[in-house]
Amino acid sequence: MKTEGIEGTERFLSPGKGRGLKATKHFKVGDLVFACPAYTYVLTVNERGGHCECCFTRREGLSKCGKCKQAYYCNVECQREDWPMHKLECSAMCAYGENWCPSETVRLVARIILKQKCQTERTPSERVLTLRELEAHLDKLDNEKNEMNDTDIAALHHFYSRHLDFPDNAALTELFAQVNCNGFTIEDEELSHLGSAVFPDVALMNHSCSPNVIVTYKGTVAEVRAVQDISPEEEIFNSYIDLLYPTEDRIERLRDSYFFTCDCKECTSKSKDKAKMEIRQKLSSPPEEEEMQQMVMYARNVIEEFRRAKHYKTPSELLEICELSLEKMGSIFAETNVYMLHMMYQAMGVCLYMQDWDGAMKYGEKITQPYSVHYPPYSLNVASMYLKLGRLYLGLEKRTQGVKALKKALAIMDVAHGKDHPYIAEIKKEMEEQK
Repeated sequence: MKTEGIEGTERFLSPGKGRGLKATKHFKVGDLVFACPAYTYVLTVNERGGHCECCFTRREGLSKCGKCKQAYYCNVECQREDWPMHKLECSAMCAYGENWCPSETVRLVARIILKQKCQTERTPSERVLTLRELEAHLDKLDNEKNEMNDTDIAALHHFYSRHLDFPDNAALTELFAQVNCNGFTIEDEELSHLGSAVFPDVALMNHSCSPNVIVTYKGTVAEVRAVQDISPEEEIFNSYIDLLYPTEDRIERLRDSYFFTCDCKECTSKSKDKAKMEIRQKLSSPPEEEEMQQMVMYARNVIEEFRRAKHYKTPSELLEICELSLEKMGSIFAETNVYMLHMMYQAMGVCLYMQDWDGAMKYGEKITQPYSVHYPPYSLNVASMYLKLGRLYLGLEKRTQGVKALKKALAIMDVAHGKDHPYIAEIKKEMEEQK
C-alpha cells in the first residue's frame, strides 16, 4: 500500500513536540476526523465467550474453537479470518492448559511479529505513520521498566517459541518499548477493558489535557471524532491519560509513561485545579499547607495501595479500604475533591461486583455531577458514569431517573461515538423497553 495520507489531515513537525497531525480543513464538533483499523489486536482473556475474538462483537450464542475451546466467534467467517493469529495460541493453550498465562502485552507483541513477517507493504493502519516509526524512548527507560521488558521477552520465548521465529533481543526490547508507549486499550461503552491494540496513525497525534478529538472504538476500528471545532492548520490533539486529576498528577503521569512534560493550556493555566482540590466548607479554620500536602500524599498512596490490593484482597476488604480512606480524606476534602471521587468510583465498582445495587447507586449519585465539572466536554468518563447509573436505576425500577441518566449519556455519546454506533442503538433499545 502506498502512502495515501488521511483526507483532511496532514503529518507535520509540531513546534516543540516533534511529529504530529494537523487539520487541513474545518472539522466541527462530532465530525469523524478519521478511522483507523487496528494493525493488530488481542481480546482480553476475561471477555472470552462474551465477545467475538475476531471482530469484538458482543453477543450471545458465539461458537467456540473446536480445538482449544477457549476462543469464540460469530461464525465460520470470523473464525477463518482470525486463524492466522489464533493459531499462535491455539495449540499452546492446549499444551500448557492452566499454565498458559502470557500477559496481554506479550500476546499483542507475538501477533505484531507474525504480522511483520507476512505483511511487507504499508497497511491501512499506517497511512501517516508506520509501526516501525513508533517512538520507543529506550534511552529514558529506568531499571524497573527494563526489568519488565526482560520479563516480557522471556515470556514471549516461553509461550511462543514453537510457532514464531524471533528477532534478536535488541529488536524485541525496542518492540516492547514501542508497544508500552503507543499501545491502546479498547474499551466498551462503560469503559470496561475489552482488549489491546496498536493503531499507528492514531499514535501520531500529540497529547493535550484539553483535547480537540476523542478516540472511541467500533469493534477493532478506532474512530477519531472532533470534540471541539478544529480549524485548518490547527494541530489535532488527543488525550493520553485520565484527565480527572490536578495538573501536578497529570504531569507526573505523562513524564513516567510517555517521557515528556506537558505544556498545554490546561497545564500552564491550572484553571481547574482549585475546584479539583476543593476542601470542606464547614471547617473551623482552613487547613495549613503542610496538612494539605500530607493529605494529598495519603490520597496518592491509598490510590496506589488499592490498585495493588485489587489483585489479592476480597471485595469486602477492598470496600473497607475505600470507606476508611473516604472517612479520613473527608476530614479535609470536599466530596467533589478528585481524590474523594477516585475512591468513590472504586467503591462503586466493588459494590457492583458484590451486587450491592443500592450501595453502587449511592456512590454513583455523588460522582456524576462533579465529573461533569472536572472533565472536558464530551468526556467518555462522564458518559460511562451516567450510563452505569442509568442502568442501575432501571434495574432498581426507578424508571424516570434511569431514562434521564441514559439521555445524558446519549447526549455525549452522539458526539463521541457517532449517532450510528451500535452502543447507541443498544441504549435506545433499553430506553424503549421502559415504555
